[in-house]
Amino acid sequence: MKKINIDSSLFTENRKKLAALLKENSAAVINSNDIMPSNADGTLKFVQNSDLFYLTGIMQEETVLLLYPSNSNEDHREILFIRDHNPDLEVWEGKKLSLKDASEISGIKTVMELSAFEHALHDIMCKAENIYLNTNDHDRAKNLVENRDMRFISYCKKNYPLHSYNRISPLIYRLREQKSEAEIELIRKACDITGDGFRRLLGFVKPGKYEYEIEAELAHEYIKQGASFADYEPIIASGENSCFLHYVKNDDVCSDGDVLLLDVAAGWANYNADMTRTIPVNGKFTERQKNVYNAVLRAMKGTIKEMKPGKTVREINYITREILAKELVDLKLLKTDDVKNIKIKSAEFKKYYPHDVSHFLGLAVHDVGYFDEPLKPGAVLTCEPGIYIREEKLGIRIENDILITEGGNDDLMKNVPSEAEEIESLMNN
Repeated sequence: MKKINIDSSLFTENRKKLAALLKENSAAVINSNDIMPSNADGTLKFVQNSDLFYLTGIMQEETVLLLYPSNSNEDHREILFIRDHNPDLEVWEGKKLSLKDASEISGIKTVMELSAFEHALHDIMCKAENIYLNTNDHDRAKNLVENRDMRFISYCKKNYPLHSYNRISPLIYRLREQKSEAEIELIRKACDITGDGFRRLLGFVKPGKYEYEIEAELAHEYIKQGASFADYEPIIASGENSCFLHYVKNDDVCSDGDVLLLDVAAGWANYNADMTRTIPVNGKFTERQKNVYNAVLRAMKGTIKEMKPGKTVREINYITREILAKELVDLKLLKTDDVKNIKIKSAEFKKYYPHDVSHFLGLAVHDVGYFDEPLKPGAVLTCEPGIYIREEKLGIRIENDILITEGGNDDLMKNVPSEAEEIESLMNN
């Protein structure tokens, strides 16, 4: 992935916003993620803690941010700790960040090696009353592995048991939900690259291609532009696979007469797009496929109209259910009695539309945010209705990324082809 320089003012401003939310005489500690083992002496690719990146821009492992806004020593109100210089490690992994590098990236004046962290922490613990620590409080998270955050919480409570401990995640989540102009431009760039990848595929897909060939074609376009796949496995799902929501095997052949569901997006500077399109493998929808496709497209367009400040994500989900309920009846998949109460999905309704329409988007594809609080300008969400008919081996999903604005919204993918006729025309041109 291309090295992308983000102005350090973004991270400096993010830290200022967080510091303003802390209680009086409070310190906060945010750790990087662990390097996760795979097998033998292998490790998985490192993925940075998105909260730490949001506050520092640092992508390196073994990094810690220590904030103490009321410290009498101004130079120690923000301290960044990075991995100790290790010449032997450089032989294997290349150069790590220097203290100067880390300072320039983050905008933090005081940067130390990690070996100095314990002493600095003790100094601040002797002064601060309230300590904010990080946890993964995403409502879909399953924290099955004891990570660095959990170990650090145990360490603090053992060694400093009488402090008042607080969760930092509710504060950061609200900040991260409202994107700055700089963040919006990064997401917009990811959306534009995603659109380029989709257009490339429209001239490539045909019967006999394997799903993994299509994934490779996308990877070519994304990497060529200095991007990467967004932080989820690409879904390249043909035929019956289009009915499996998170299908990621991507190893089947694309057959004549089938549809191909593409839930694929680019990531740019750690900010993610999220896009789904469904196309006919042979370049021409059947009448039935087009009817279902247009039903989903109407649901997406109808939902986007209602995505505006003051609405909650949960309310938006109900709007989509109402639209799709009518469409499912018109498609003769359901009877009116099956969709009387859209707030409680009937089993029949869930059979054809098992998920909901929207989630927050940003440093994570399923980004942090609150579903029951009114949306404010700066929030970025997906809009992704779908209809899945297992008995017909037909799954249709269409997804765009929506920025909430003062006057309503801005569809960040409005220029990516979504009309059935336009897709057919581009595939056959």
